[in-house]
Amino acid sequence: MKICVFDRGTVWGDDIPLRELPELGEVRLFESVKPDEVARLIGDDEAVLCNKTPMTRAVMDACPRLKYIGVMATGVNNVDLDAAREKGIRVTNIPGYSTDAVAQLTLAHILSFAQSLPAYYESTARGDWQKAPAFTYFPYPLMELTGKTLGVFGMGAIGMRVATLGSAFGMRVIYHSRTKKDLPWAFVSKEELFRDSDFLTLHCPLTPETREIINEEALSQMKKTAFLINTARGGVINEEAVAKALKEGRLAGFAADTLAAEPQRPDCPLIGAPNCRLTPHIAWAPRETRERLIGILLGNLKSFLRGETQNAVV
Repeated sequence: MKICVFDRGTVWGDDIPLRELPELGEVRLFESVKPDEVARLIGDDEAVLCNKTPMTRAVMDACPRLKYIGVMATGVNNVDLDAAREKGIRVTNIPGYSTDAVAQLTLAHILSFAQSLPAYYESTARGDWQKAPAFTYFPYPLMELTGKTLGVFGMGAIGMRVATLGSAFGMRVIYHSRTKKDLPWAFVSKEELFRDSDFLTLHCPLTPETREIINEEALSQMKKTAFLINTARGGVINEEAVAKALKEGRLAGFAADTLAAEPQRPDCPLIGAPNCRLTPHIAWAPRETRERLIGILLGNLKSFLRGETQNAVV
């Protein structure tokens, strides 16, 4: 089988060898490619592995030998699934591989706010501790998480993992999801979630119902002392509304690992907003997490080659 791999560097990087992939067929590797180059580069290949490269109907029309698209992620919004279904092209994804990693970064953001870590790192590096008259100094806010309310919007695998970790810190966990589940935490309305959370963390998919679920109205319901964390999709946040709330002191802090447009654009509304902490879409990227992803990716392809089905979206 001839296999075309796009977005190789977003998954394998330089720290993980290709391992078994070359044993499965004739492999060609590409980094970022322009949309109008995709069909030409695939040519007569039968399988494509990709992360964000758009696999459109036009690409599939131009590549009649294509039989398999393995998406190196959970989301498959870069693939025209209707076209793949019509043409009998198998599409697979990688579910559940990053639950622990995303939950870990979420808690890291929460702990960073609770301890004012960036401020203390910078202050100590400036030599402020050397000048302190006592053994300690604490000009920046510090808080215990025990007793604080953690609101979780979206109670899938990641949301449940975050809730479990929050509970371990002694936090009171409440949640809102599409359906009420048999869980040890309180199910509440969206309005109650926004109103009562000291830390509100988002773990929902981006759908027409959740797009910009955090907007001016939602922010007006939140405590001025609340912190907002988004490790879901950037589109669930209205970035202008969040930036405005931060600047006006109506939100204590905001942390996000995703933005509406990625990479971050120079005109991103969040640039320069106070107590706004952004990471460049790294929640899924620990080496162990990517190794797990690659293992599932190769398992999906092997199953297809054996005539079996594993993690098929189409």
